[in-house]
Formats: sequence, structure tokens, C-alpha cells
Amino acid sequence: MTTGGQIGNIDLVKQLNGAVVYRLIDQQGPISRIQIAELSQLAPASITKITRQLLDRGLIKEVEQQASTGGRRAVSIVTENRNFHTVAVRLGRNNATITLYNLSGKALFEEPYSLPERTQEALEKGLLQAIAHFIDTYHSKIRELIAIAISLPGLVDPEDGVVKYMPHISVSNWELSKVIRERFNISCFIGHDIRSLALAEHYFGATQDCEDSMLIRVHRGAGAGFIINGQIFLGKNRNVGEIGHVQIDPLGERCYCGNFGCLETVASNFAIEQRVRNLLSQGYSSKLTLDDCSISAICKAANKGDDLAVNVIDYVGHQLGKAISIAINLFNPQKVVISGDITEAQKVLLSSIQRCIDNQVLINFRQNLPLVTTQLDHRSAIGSFALVKRSMLNGVLLQHLLGDSND
Repeated sequence: MTTGGQIGNIDLVKQLNGAVVYRLIDQQGPISRIQIAELSQLAPASITKITRQLLDRGLIKEVEQQASTGGRRAVSIVTENRNFHTVAVRLGRNNATITLYNLSGKALFEEPYSLPERTQEALEKGLLQAIAHFIDTYHSKIRELIAIAISLPGLVDPEDGVVKYMPHISVSNWELSKVIRERFNISCFIGHDIRSLALAEHYFGATQDCEDSMLIRVHRGAGAGFIINGQIFLGKNRNVGEIGHVQIDPLGERCYCGNFGCLETVASNFAIEQRVRNLLSQGYSSKLTLDDCSISAICKAANKGDDLAVNVIDYVGHQLGKAISIAINLFNPQKVVISGDITEAQKVLLSSIQRCIDNQVLINFRQNLPLVTTQLDHRSAIGSFALVKRSMLNGVLLQHLLGDSND
């Protein structure tokens, strides 16, 4: 067996085989051992051994009997999710949202924490204190904590768990995963916030029915996450999807990256609110006021037909549509998902984006291409949990848990 051009060792074979079996049970359960063998092409003896390990560890359970065509009735197997918990952290610019999930992706408890620190050292200290406080608070509710996962804005090496860059503080190769593992003695996974959300959408949301998808999120900026063949597309450099820095207007506003007319200068909550303020200051008529032109108020006004709000959302949708069309022509996804507060005005927004797609995308790429809004916008840390889910399905965390049971 070869993997990545190298001869696979025994531990890797165990990891991959265990992942295949667990993934089939998770995605297709209730399922029998016979069906697992047929679908996985693994030997029945291997199936028996792996399922016995999973049963002993409590990661799967046997349920009702399945009818068979003859002989003994086949026992069905499903995953057991209630006894295993994950602390998922969505790290923002000034705060962290910490959520306790079980392995099914059900959010059990959630707490917000303020993290106003502006240095790497202070942020690290505050984050560790917040996680420790959260675990202490819900200690009696946690049966077995198997991982901590963190998603954040910036540049991240997800394999090493190193944060290379964050937009609001100066970091220098912040070994965040190592810090978490050493402090809490537990597996840790780190990922980029928007790419992690794209993965969560694939596992739990709008793109469960396709293997190739694109998620665009508009919040403090604009970013994208691409799912290719069911996996986050990262590339050799481990970071892709900076759609917010596609130039859509060479004569536009200067972006913090140094360029002019980046998508983020138009398609961000701040830019949208600022555009409305400027128009109101110029005397344009609207039910919006300078004292109340938040992104939520703008969307609500657009939904009620306020001309200024509609025109602003339509303008932002057009600019988004231009960048999205470029990405569609490059990646040819099966579905495009829009996320962020602006989706509250989705009727106006999606219509504007769709017009760009219809005019700028190759006809074969835009046919039967759904444009939808996220199903997960109000689940702040679900992207972080998706990193844990992936580590179970690819066998990395799964094999660690099975190894613990054999120690």
C-alpha cells in the first residue's frame, strides 16, 4: 500500500481501515457488518476486529436486528455520540464563543467570553483562562472530553496547528495547538474560520448533498471556503480563498492590504453601513437614520422595500456576484452558499448575485447551480466542531481514541 508516494506503515493502515469502517457506520448506519464488508472491500475478519474495538471503546453500538435473506439475522450498528464531547471555540477579534458539542454535532452549552487583549501573549493567556473556566463550569455535564478545536480569522497551518497571521493582533508563528495540548492534555485542532464553516456546511448544512461547493461569508470582511471532493481545499501553501482581495474596482477605496478596490472595501458589514451613512449624509431619503443604520437595520429596511436600503444591498450583491462568478469559472462547484448578516436580506441579495452569475459564468458551469444561504449562520462554533468531525472520519482522532483504549 502507498500513500503520498510513501510505503504505508502498519499504524497508517490501521488508521485508514478504521476510518473506512467508522465512516460507513456514521454515514450509513444502521448498517450490518456484512454490508460494511461489501462497501469497504475489507476482509470480514478485519471488519469483525475493527467493530469489536469500536464497541469496546463505546464509539458504536448494536441496535435492532436487520432482516436477512437467510440464516441468522444481521445485527445493525450505529455510532454512539452521547458519551463523547468536544469543546469548540470560535475565536474572534475581541471575543471567543465556546460551545460544548457531542459527536453528533448537537450543541449542548455555549458561553461568550470577552478577550480584549492586543498581544499574542495576553490573548493566549485570556483564551486559556476562558477555556479552563468553560470546562470547569460544565465539568459535571461532560462525560468524556476528546478534543478542543479552535477556528479563527487569519492564516493558519492546520497540520501543525500554527497561526501565522491574525488581522487584529501581531502573532509570530503562534503554536496554538501545542499550547492547548500541553495545557489541557488533549487533542487539539486549529483551522481558518471560513474554511471550517465550509466544512461544517458540508457535514451538517446546505451542502451535504454535494462533494464540490463554495461558501462565501460576509462579516468583518469577505472570505471563501472551497470543498473539493468532500475535503477542504487548501493547496500546498495551506491557505486559499482570499476572495475578499479580488479587485473589483481599480479606482475604489484603499484596502488594508494596500491594494485599491478589493471586494472587502465594498462587501463587509462596516463598508455596507458606511455606504448607507454616506448616502444619508448626502440627503438621500430613507427610513434609516444615522443613529440606526446597522447591517441588521439595513437588511430589515431592504425587506420592507426601502429604496436606499434595497439599492445598497443590490450594489453589494452585484460586486459580490462579480467575484463569485470568477470563482465559479475557476472551480465549477455544485453549489454556492452565502453566509453572514447580509443574508437577512437574501431576496434582494441573491437576485443581484444571480444576475451576475447568469451574465458572467460559462453556461455549462451555471446550469443547475443552486445559489443558497447558509443553514448554520447562528451556530458560531460549528466550524470548529467540524474539524473534530473530520478527524474522526479520517481516522486521526479515531485511532488516538482506540489507542487509548488499548493502553
